[in-house]
Amino acid sequence: MFGKKFNITNDIKQYDKENWKPVIKCSICNGEQVAGFKDIHSGKFEEIMLIKDDNDLRTFMERYRLTDICKEY
Repeated sequence: MFGKKFNITNDIKQYDKENWKPVIKCSICNGEQVAGFKDIHSGKFEEIMLIKDDNDLRTFMERYRLTDICKEY
């Protein structure tokens, strides 16, 4: 979990694009950011990983083959 290296070609993940959308939840108070997926029907958010810097964001986007992601506060 901490500092784990992974091979991007072997660790590509899938998600249900019809029912889930990628989101970064941002805290207004402390600036903490968490990447995950939000159910477009129920609004439930599933946390995937903490975003500490641009490298974490890039890793998340590459892992799920994302080109854009929205932020929610």
